[in-house]
Amino acid sequence: MAAGPVDLGWWLTMVELPALAGLFWLIWRSRAELQRKIDVSAAQTTRDCQDNRDGLAAFKLDVARNYVSIPYLKDVERRLTAHLLRIEAKLEHRDM
Repeated sequence: MAAGPVDLGWWLTMVELPALAGLFWLIWRSRAELQRKIDVSAAQTTRDCQDNRDGLAAFKLDVARNYVSIPYLKDVERRLTAHLLRIEAKLEHRDM
């Protein structure tokens, strides 16, 4: 029996179809794994953001309770009010 040219049908059946099936399976598996990792990452990011918001809110509350005294706030308010009144007076004087 002499070895002749390779039959196209044999080549497609024995080489090309299994190779394409393997590539399809590999791509499908990679896509599914990537989607799973994206979902896990999105859930973790959401949890981390919520934890950061909660921590920031707790920190702001702690600062408001422990670091700012009422007399200091009243002093700042008094100074700001005085400064704003001076600015208003200058603007009124300029308009005349």
